[in-house]
Amino acid sequence: MSLGKTLKTLSDPLRREILELVKKNYRMSAGEIADQLHISPQSLSYHLKLLKESDLLVESKEKNFVYYELNASLFDELILWLKQF
Repeated sequence: MSLGKTLKTLSDPLRREILELVKKNYRMSAGEIADQLHISPQSLSYHLKLLKESDLLVESKEKNFVYYELNASLFDELILWLKQF
């Protein structure tokens, strides 16, 4: 994990909203996320790419669907890092 990259990814309000939505629903498909946030699939795809590259989200494939979930272990690492301050 690159802490700088992770924090930069978290700096965007829409990406934080995506993370909150996925956390609330445990796991979601891209279509479900786009519908809930009223954004285009292209825009969502860009944000999901950044969230996955920063290891904030993990994806799993089930039949013809891709589902996104929070990477809990990364959030645990972030909390541990922040607690030192």
